[in-house]
Amino acid sequence: MRSARTETNAASSTKPAALIYATSSAGDTIDVIDPTANTVVQVIHGIELPHGINFSPDGARVYVSNESESVLDAVDQKSGEILKKVPLSGRPNNISITKDGRRVLVGIRAPQGALDVIDTASMTRVKSIPVDSVHNVYVTPDGKYAVSGSLEGQSATVVDLQTDQIAWKLNFDHPVRPMAFDVNPDGSTRRIFVQLSSFNGFAVVDFAKHSELARVTLPSEPGGFGIAEGRVNTPAHGIGVAPDGKSLWVNSTLANAVFEYSLPDLELLGHVSLPLVHPLGHAPTGSVPEWITFTPDSKYIYISNSGDRSVSAIDTQTLKLLAVIPVGEVPKRMNTLVLH
Repeated sequence: MRSARTETNAASSTKPAALIYATSSAGDTIDVIDPTANTVVQVIHGIELPHGINFSPDGARVYVSNESESVLDAVDQKSGEILKKVPLSGRPNNISITKDGRRVLVGIRAPQGALDVIDTASMTRVKSIPVDSVHNVYVTPDGKYAVSGSLEGQSATVVDLQTDQIAWKLNFDHPVRPMAFDVNPDGSTRRIFVQLSSFNGFAVVDFAKHSELARVTLPSEPGGFGIAEGRVNTPAHGIGVAPDGKSLWVNSTLANAVFEYSLPDLELLGHVSLPLVHPLGHAPTGSVPEWITFTPDSKYIYISNSGDRSVSAIDTQTLKLLAVIPVGEVPKRMNTLVLH
């Protein structure tokens, strides 16, 4: 197979426990960040319009949904070599992987909505589960369900991964954007936190009752962003629960900030302002935050800034911005690879 070209920067002498991967949605690069030094240590080239990114449980493979070719690329983590291109049923958006690593679930946006199921042993598409056109897909923390969100369908669809059948579906009054999950003491899924178009906040969904409990509106201050950036219809994009389960983090384009809420009570704890962009001859704009990922110990959060070609590194304890790391064109989806 042809190889994606890889650049390596050996700036850090400390072996990291994890790596942060950021895809460039308007380019052909994937930037790999060492969180011990907050520098890019590898750049993978050759996958045009990469969207979602995930990993095999042993960390040996990187899976990337490729919008330009409508394939799932399987990449060798160390060398950057493309091991396999798996044809999909349509144009993909985000991806997820089952807890046992045996199946990659690829959200298909067009022409027909589906969850394409890729067997990771044979690296073939073995099934397509029809659902509303998919923007993002997740596997619940307990590994029992896949949850897909649809912009066009304004819905979230829950699929039982034992039967590959739709278990339930919830409709909203706005398109569904990123989601995050918290858990009950027994590890089962407790709630889904759902971001929606045209709403600066998130909906709270009771997983067991299959119903919306509440909507949480983000603070009006800080504010003043979103208009110049052309993102008024997407006021909040990017949401994540820290690995320790103690906090929920929510991006806001209108605030150019990320807000922290405690779990399980959803008390607002604070916020961190994100970098400003200084266009030549114009007033500063926001950096348009897109996605959230964490280090495994929950000490640091990383946010992709699509309007700034950067990733922000933030200390979750002090709420301090530690670094702004230059990356590729329009960075959006990110994920954390835990090293073994």
